[in-house]
Amino acid sequence: MLVAPHVQEMAIALVMATQPEQNEAHELARKYIRYGSSPRGAQALVECGRVLALMRGRYHLSIDDIQTIAAAVLRHRIILNFDAHADGQTPDSILSAIIKGVTKKASAA
Repeated sequence: MLVAPHVQEMAIALVMATQPEQNEAHELARKYIRYGSSPRGAQALVECGRVLALMRGRYHLSIDDIQTIAAAVLRHRIILNFDAHADGQTPDSILSAIIKGVTKKASAA
């Protein structure tokens, strides 16, 4: 199953947004994430997205597939800092905001 460039770019953008030291980092990543996802996170997004697409009866991966599985794929690939724990943040709460932010940025482009 081939992956369209814009879908692959979405997976990469999501991973980059979790890395607090990168220019592309989401503001919550800078504030609450100690270590973001590695490039293998983007590979996992694509592979798990392909499975979801097949389960939905399609042979092409969509951005919606990536968005649907992003939190499940990335939640164990980020390590939160002390401030996140002190403020009651969870990987899911942070990833939810990151996914929305990256989606909004991608649709505006």
